[in-house]
Amino acid sequence: MTIEGIGPIQPNQPLNRTSKAQEPQRSAPSDSVAFSDEARLKAEVFRLQEEVRSTEDVRADRIAEVRAKLQDPAYIDDAVINTVADRVMDVFGLS
Repeated sequence: MTIEGIGPIQPNQPLNRTSKAQEPQRSAPSDSVAFSDEARLKAEVFRLQEEVRSTEDVRADRIAEVRAKLQDPAYIDDAVINTVADRVMDVFGLS
């Protein structure tokens, strides 16, 4: 059995080389991120919560200042006593 030819391609003909196809030019990818207003608000709340957690509960400087004032007999008068009493009543909702 002999095969004479396979269609238009002849085995003894040199291949016609075409020019290389040019690769498409690729532009540099640009990444971008967009945050919603809700995400920004939650991030701000989280930041403030962390700041509150990291601060000390007791302000030693303020305690020292109040102790020094209480040592001075001229500091405690009727105006100071009334102001403190009003604030204590406000805190407990008794006013």
